[in-house]
Amino acid sequence: MTESTPIRVLLVDDHAVVRSGLSAFLLAYDDLELVGEAASGERSIQLCAEVQPDVVLMDMVMPGMDGAKATSLIREKCPRTQVIALTSFKEQELVESALKAGAIGYLLKDVSAEELVDAIRSAAAGKPTLSSEAAQVLIQAIRAPAEKPGFDLTEREREVLALLVNGMNNKQIAEKLVVSVSTAKFHVSSILSKLGVASRTEAVAVALQNDLVK
Repeated sequence: MTESTPIRVLLVDDHAVVRSGLSAFLLAYDDLELVGEAASGERSIQLCAEVQPDVVLMDMVMPGMDGAKATSLIREKCPRTQVIALTSFKEQELVESALKAGAIGYLLKDVSAEELVDAIRSAAAGKPTLSSEAAQVLIQAIRAPAEKPGFDLTEREREVLALLVNGMNNKQIAEKLVVSVSTAKFHVSSILSKLGVASRTEAVAVALQNDLVK
């Protein structure tokens, strides 16, 4: 890639509205070129092999193959392609899994246009970019790891845990919180991990034993 060659970008997100917005954003910059869109992790791997993008903007929470797994496979099959995690979540487990999978950047979807284009340019040049929120999560994890499982739940995770205590399944939780089922599933998985349990039933028991929900 030379200075006169645009940076080839692939979008990966299961929400069409998000892809449409990012596509429009890329058109505003002469040095960026949209070369493909994928609605799933599985499709992103196929497209990378076909179009050989310089940078992939990768959603982390998707049905089927998640963003971390897709990132790992892309980095394995297309080592010259850099991946930026672009997500709505800043949980420690998600940040760590993305970076361990080989992502060169981690940004939240409320990032400004200039911050995002700077991150894409940096990624194409092999330079990492972390949102301040992601960096803070990693710093806190290093400085003060949780002493007990469960007490580092986010406010949203406590909401989800309360709904689990009330016997709701993922679909019901998604409807109650007005989020996608995949997002509800991600929160439940994160809760199980933080509580150190293997099932929803165990999570409910730990929640009640430790007064984690009202």
